[in-house]
Amino acid sequence: MGNRLSKIYTRTGDDGTTGLGDGSRISKDSIRVDAMGDVDELNSVIGLILSEPVSQRVQAALTKIQHDLFNLGGEICIPGYVLLQQACVDGLEETIDNLNGELGPLKEFILPGGSKSAAFCHLARTVCRRAERKLIELHRNEKVTEISLQYLNRLSDLLFVMCRILNKEAGITDVLWKNEHA
Repeated sequence: MGNRLSKIYTRTGDDGTTGLGDGSRISKDSIRVDAMGDVDELNSVIGLILSEPVSQRVQAALTKIQHDLFNLGGEICIPGYVLLQQACVDGLEETIDNLNGELGPLKEFILPGGSKSAAFCHLARTVCRRAERKLIELHRNEKVTEISLQYLNRLSDLLFVMCRILNKEAGITDVLWKNEHA
């Protein structure tokens, strides 16, 4: 593979536009660029989780997700391009089922927190929800794949379950919400 980024700065974005993968240029404040940024931010927050000591199974799942998110970013960057497949959504569902099977039922809402890795995972979950909202907004104006929308929806569910698993593996109890007005 050749050098993809041989020159880091190009000056082509100095006018407030950025290049898409198909060669077209759009405004840096467009919905498409916002969606790419949210997916990139999500991938970065997952990198934060992976900078913490986590189990091998969590590490493997999150590393796969990072690759999927990079592919999703490619789909957003190149209108009409498809990389994510149904198997990606199916894989998230299988991981959710496997991990959730180890957890007791929730009787209360939980607050973000617990272990540092779980707190980072809660942050990833909220960024994932934002990325999903932005992709839905983009979908209202331009076609995006149904798989990409499903992927982010399932991923936020998985990240919630993973927060609980990370706390469990760290021997820390989830932070339960206490309704003081009840």
